[in-house]
Amino acid sequence: MLFKKLAQALIALVVAAAWLPIAAFSAEYHHIHIAAPSPIEAVRWYADRLDCVPLAAPSNSVNCQGVEVIFAAQPVLGGSQGTGVNHIGFSFPDLEAKMAELERAGVGGRGVRLQRFEDGSTLRDVPGLFKVGFIFDPWGTLIELVEDPDRLGFHHVHMSSADPESTLDWYEDLFGGERASLKGQIDGLRFGNYWLLVAEHSEGAPAPTARRTLDHVGFIVDDLDAFANAMRAQGVTFEQAPTVPANARSDARRAFLIAPDRVRLAVVESGWSGVVADVESNLETLEPLEAYNVPQTPWGEPDLQGMWTGDAAHGIPLERPVDTAEIAELSPEEAAARRERGTLASIWGYEREWRDTTLGYSKWDPLTQVAMIIDPPDGRLPPMAPGAQEILAAARAERGPPGSQAGPEDMSSWVRCITQGLPSMMTPGVYNNGLQIVQGPGFVAIQKEMIHETRVISTDARARAGSGIAQWLGEPRGWWEGDTLVVETTNFNGRVPYRGSGVNMKLTERFTRVGPEMLEYMFTIEDPTIWTQPWTAAFPFVKDDELYEIVEYACHEGNYAMPNILNGARAAEREAEQVAN
Repeated sequence: MLFKKLAQALIALVVAAAWLPIAAFSAEYHHIHIAAPSPIEAVRWYADRLDCVPLAAPSNSVNCQGVEVIFAAQPVLGGSQGTGVNHIGFSFPDLEAKMAELERAGVGGRGVRLQRFEDGSTLRDVPGLFKVGFIFDPWGTLIELVEDPDRLGFHHVHMSSADPESTLDWYEDLFGGERASLKGQIDGLRFGNYWLLVAEHSEGAPAPTARRTLDHVGFIVDDLDAFANAMRAQGVTFEQAPTVPANARSDARRAFLIAPDRVRLAVVESGWSGVVADVESNLETLEPLEAYNVPQTPWGEPDLQGMWTGDAAHGIPLERPVDTAEIAELSPEEAAARRERGTLASIWGYEREWRDTTLGYSKWDPLTQVAMIIDPPDGRLPPMAPGAQEILAAARAERGPPGSQAGPEDMSSWVRCITQGLPSMMTPGVYNNGLQIVQGPGFVAIQKEMIHETRVISTDARARAGSGIAQWLGEPRGWWEGDTLVVETTNFNGRVPYRGSGVNMKLTERFTRVGPEMLEYMFTIEDPTIWTQPWTAAFPFVKDDELYEIVEYACHEGNYAMPNILNGARAAEREAEQVAN
C-alpha cells in the first residue's frame, strides 16, 4: 500500500512538472529574420538608416542595439503588414529630426519610403505615449519609429492577434518576460530592454509570417532540450525539431514552431551563430554551349522564335566601372547586390509585383558579366569626336532645365508613351523585359514588352533598298549570316538620340541562339560625329516560354507622370514669379 501511494505521488509530481510554465527556462530575443533579394544591400540600408552595426560573422546581419537582424535571399509573398508580426520598432531621441532626415533621403537608391497619416504628416504625437512615425524598408518590412527616452535603439516587436490577451499568455508561459503595459496604453511583455507588444487584428486572423519579408522572430534559451520537452508536453507542435542545420556556422541547434496567429518562431540554443544560407538557391546558371545545333524553321532559317527576357542581364552597366579593370567577373553575391541597386535606383516606390527581377519571379541567377561593352577591350566608350560636346550641349539646351516643360511635347518620348528608341528598347530594366520573336519566310518580328513596340524586319534581299523615310526607330535591313540574324538600321529621325547619337547613327545588331534557352544579343554603334571609333556591346536574353507572358502595357491609361510633371512645372513658375515680385 505504501509503495502504491509513493508511486501515485511520484506520477502526480511528474505530471505537475510537465505543465509548469516553460518560462522557468531563460529566454531572450535573439534575432529578427528579414527576406531581402540582396543581403549586402540590406545590411547597408539598416546601417545607414537605423544605426545598426554590420557584423563580420555572419556577414548577412546587423546588430541593432543588442538584437540581431539577419537577412536572407529567399522568395517572399509580400511585406510584413497584415501578418502576425505586423512591424518592428526603433526609438530615437529626436523623432522629428529623424523623420526629416529620412524624408530628405527620398526613395531613390537606398532611400526610405515614409507612410503618411491622413493629414499628410509623417509623424504624430500620441497623448500619454510618445511621438510615432512609420517607414518601410525597400523590401516591404513596416518599421515604426518612436521617441521613447526610456529605451533608444531597437525598441519592440509588434504583433497582431485575434485575441491579444491569450497571445500574451502563450508567450509568457513559453518564454517568460515581464508582463507590463507600455506607458499604460499597450499591453506586452518586456524581455530585458525590449518589448513584445500585441495589438488586436481587426480583420480576423492575421496572415502567416512565413515567406513574408519578416519571416520569423528568434528566441534563445539556455537548455533547448528541456525547453523542447516542456513545449511538447503542453501540446506545442514543431515545424522543425531541434537540429543542427547542414550549413550551420556552429554546432548549436535550432528549432522552428508556429505560434498563435501563424507567427513563425525560431528557438536557438547558446552558441548559435547562424547559417551560411537559410535556403538553397533554386536558380539556374546561364551558360552558352560550345557546340549547339540551332533548330530550323520549316522554311530552313534559324529558329529564334519564342518568349525571351532580359531579366538575368538587368543591372549590367553599359561601361565597365573604372575600379573593375582587373575583375573578370563578379561573384554571384556581388551580381545580386548590383541588380538590387539597379532596382532600388529605378522604381523603389513600386510594390514588388512590378519588379520582374524580384527574387522568386525569375528562375535565373543574375549574370556576373562586368559590363556590356566588349569593344573597345577596356569596356569603356571610345573618346568623343571633335565637336561632339557642342552637339550634346545644344541638345541639352533645347530640352531646357528640369521643370521647364510647357506641354507634353517638351517631354521625352518615353514619358509620352511613344518609344524608348534604339538600342534603349532592347536593353533590360527593372520591369517589362519581355522580348517576343515571331518569324515567317522573309521577315522577323520583334516585340518588346515596354511600350509594346514591334519591329518588323525584312530579310528579303529585294527589300534592302529601303524607303528613305526617316523614322523613330530608323529603317532596318536584315539578313542571315549562318545562324546569326544581322540587322542594320539607319535613317533615324534623331528625335530619340542614344547618348547623343541621332540622325547619323548606324546600328548593327546580331542575334545568335547559343543554347536552347540563351540568345546572344550584340550591337555595334557607329557615329563619327559623336565617337572616334565604332563600339560594341553584348548581353544575353533567356528563353522563358513557360513563365513569362507579355501582357497589356497600359501606358497612357495610368500615365500620372504627365499631369504631375506639368503641374510641378507650373507651380515652379508661380514660385519663381512670387520671388521676382
